[in-house]
Amino acid sequence: MSGHSKWATTKHKKAVVDAKRGKIFAKLIKNIEVAARTGGGDPDGNPTLFDAIQKARKTSVPTDNIERAVKRGSGVDAGGSDYQTIMYEGYGPGGVALLVECLTDNRNRAASEVRTAMTRNGGTMADPGSVSFLFSRKGLVLVPHQQGISEDDVLAAVLDAGAEEVNDLGESFEVVSEATDLIAVRTALQHASIDYDSADASFLPSASTALDADTARKVFKLIDVLEDCDDVQNVYANFDVSDDVLAEVG
Repeated sequence: MSGHSKWATTKHKKAVVDAKRGKIFAKLIKNIEVAARTGGGDPDGNPTLFDAIQKARKTSVPTDNIERAVKRGSGVDAGGSDYQTIMYEGYGPGGVALLVECLTDNRNRAASEVRTAMTRNGGTMADPGSVSFLFSRKGLVLVPHQQGISEDDVLAAVLDAGAEEVNDLGESFEVVSEATDLIAVRTALQHASIDYDSADASFLPSASTALDADTARKVFKLIDVLEDCDDVQNVYANFDVSDDVLAEVG
């Protein structure tokens, strides 16, 4: 999965400074609002909210926007939406398996957006359960490379907290755990004074499909179009791309 992870983190870094910045901000704000509605507006007593705020801050979302989202979600301010999480399944070019996670207040709109994006970009929708069995729910913490902190240091900090593996992605370390150990892992990093960018419950594939450059371009385009949909929060895929293919695709 290292190729997929490296592509995803690099793309995210580029997106923060390009025209899609507003889209990313909107998705992070939505996460904060939902977390506050589900577990209350106090980050110290709501780990999901704490991590949603942390990720938003690391992505340079303005503090005022974050505070307003917490107030809307917790009911202090009016105007919050009743969002639902919906997962769609499908296949992309090259037989790549896709899980499309939506957070929406309009189920029909979300379904229409996802279906249109898939059919226009070489993808096909699949029946519920036909793709999801290829993925496992995992905790994923991204730790940026920082002076004086090695892969061994990160591993030593998180091993007793339930981490399963630490992967070096080039500019950051990826710490994988069971989803239930996510909070313990990121808390262990905090206690070790190791900075982290994000801590999320994610879906990781049990097996991946290697892509050549031509298929990779098609898959990347499909995922970009899906992620551009307002209701889509995350797209999980089981492709792997080598460094050579990444370089060729650019």
